Amino acid sequence: MYLRPRTLRDAVEALAAPEVGILAGGTDFYPALGERRVSGTVLDLTAIPELRGIETGPERIRIGAATTWTEVIRAPLPRAVDALKAAAREVGSVQIQNRATVAGNLCNASPAADGVPPLLALDAEVELLSARGERRVPLASFITGNRKTVREAGEIVTAILLPRTIEGPSAFLKLGARRYLVISIAMVAAILEADPSGSGRVVQARIAVGSCSPVAKRLTQLEGELVGAKLDAVGARVEPRHLDMLSPIDDLRGTAAYRRDAARTLVARALQAAASGFQP
Repeated sequence: MYLRPRTLRDAVEALAAPEVGILAGGTDFYPALGERRVSGTVLDLTAIPELRGIETGPERIRIGAATTWTEVIRAPLPRAVDALKAAAREVGSVQIQNRATVAGNLCNASPAADGVPPLLALDAEVELLSARGERRVPLASFITGNRKTVREAGEIVTAILLPRTIEGPSAFLKLGARRYLVISIAMVAAILEADPSGSGRVVQARIAVGSCSPVAKRLTQLEGELVGAKLDAVGARVEPRHLDMLSPIDDLRGTAAYRRDAARTLVARALQAAASGFQP
């Protein structure tokens, strides 16, 4: 059965039935089937206007769950979101970016999901709706492992919320075996906020690393140690100990040791790139 509701209420009611699969962009839904046919009920969310669009307010930014990566790229957003825009440009091809949704990238919960590190650095929250009501979950708690989230049966992700708790330039860097259409070996998002007095020192830093653990990780120790550092020296402050919480694996794309070393280099470069955003 194929359902295409036009309101969130109708979608939530439909999702209460057993064996209902959610379809949004479809860029993960169909490839996951392989040669199998679609079974059960397919709930297509693409006709629900409440799930689309980006709203920017003084306290937060709200990204509708079915907003595409192309829409993220084109939206006028603060510099702290530039890392997310850069990640959006790495989500497959332009054709994929035109279809794939922000929430789909999170619900797929791949360790190599490009959107997760920049959203994690932005302290993103995931908004969910079900017949039981609405709840919000920090992104850091939403993804629990490879292809695992805390989304419960009957729940729809309705939005990603970005609290405006940091203002400053950001950067996203990704390492792969080739330049385009690649699954990352390691990736990093960084955001820096500087002292408004013009001292050239960091007052707040956010750094997240993906593809080096089952779930992307914030480098909170390094974030804390960067407070007070000169902007032109942030890259040099990165040490191997700052990446101790990562648990990279050996696979066809690279060894664990290579991933850890690459992540350290990417962190330093991403911080330098973000710091360069303060230059006149």
